[in-house]
Amino acid sequence: MKYLKYYISTLTLLLAIYTCSLGAFFPTAFFILFSSFIILGDMFFREDTKKQVYNNEFFLNLPMYINFPLLLFLVMMTVFFLGDTPPNGLVKSVNQFFSIDILTIKNSLHFVDGIFLIALSSLLIGIMGTVPGHELVHRKKNKFDMQMGNWLLALSWDCAFAVEHVYGHHKNVGLDKDPATAKRGENVYAFIFKAIKNEQIGAWSIERTRLKMNNSSFFSFKNRMITGYLRSIIISGIAYYVGGFFGLLTFLLCSFIAKSLLEVINFTEHYGLVRVEGQPVMPHHSWNTNSFISSIYLYNVTRHSSHHEKAHLKYWELRPYLDAPTMPQGYLSMLYLAIFLPGIFKKIMVDKLLDWDENYATDDERKLSAIQNDNSNMPLLLNR
Repeated sequence: MKYLKYYISTLTLLLAIYTCSLGAFFPTAFFILFSSFIILGDMFFREDTKKQVYNNEFFLNLPMYINFPLLLFLVMMTVFFLGDTPPNGLVKSVNQFFSIDILTIKNSLHFVDGIFLIALSSLLIGIMGTVPGHELVHRKKNKFDMQMGNWLLALSWDCAFAVEHVYGHHKNVGLDKDPATAKRGENVYAFIFKAIKNEQIGAWSIERTRLKMNNSSFFSFKNRMITGYLRSIIISGIAYYVGGFFGLLTFLLCSFIAKSLLEVINFTEHYGLVRVEGQPVMPHHSWNTNSFISSIYLYNVTRHSSHHEKAHLKYWELRPYLDAPTMPQGYLSMLYLAIFLPGIFKKIMVDKLLDWDENYATDDERKLSAIQNDNSNMPLLLNR
């Protein structure tokens, strides 16, 4: 059972593919039910605070590997349904292989189904693509895992994350120069665009420095940004073949939304936390949660203090820090809250931030947090 829980995301992908293939209103219903399951699950399921020992790494890695072809299939199905009239040869092959009338399903979908298909594909890319990708690109000595991680990130055009996150964010977390650390009171939507821009700048800079030190050409396949974008271009080419121009636009929109969802997760993971430059990264520089649903879907990235303490640890090796700063709900629930009710998210986090200032921050960190409080435009934080 302890292995099976990490296959829930893979089973969810299979269920999503099957449900969306049933036609009108099913994609809409699946998105609503899945979102409800996440939110209610985070609220009512028991917390996952166990530190379990595993003997077979293959079965723990397998669901992450399987996620890529399943996600690619789901995305291309979305592209097919919402794109231009597909090639006759493709339609005939799909109909024969799956014994269905794919064009009838495509024509049965309503406008609202299209919206929720895009939302669902984007959400699942973010949860089942970006998060396993994040896990795998940290395994710098394992070439296969690095490749799989980069292909998963290619679904959201996010090769910059594989570079800046690993070599920048983990060094700069809690500092003003870290693209992934949100300030108190910061607008989540402005943060998304700022973070994307600064991650791009940081990733290209890291690659330029690395290649210069190795006496390698910047404009070569040794540049991980160039090879990363080539992966995304290949997937985009498949999308264009399957769905034409509008199919390509559908994929690019899903990629952008998925990337934005990652930035909202980043927004919540370190929201309002500060660190003095030159001081070590400590467990109190991350928000954690032990909510069962968020933990299993996000491969324990919710044990974020442990991840920042030892980034080389595999997801099943991360420890639950029971005395570290903790989110009011699971990461995924807080994701929905930050997106749809950002004002309530900020109000809920006020007490958490004040508790952090009083019980976790060092004296020098309190000075930094006081500056953020004064600049937050939040009355509950002002003059604290």
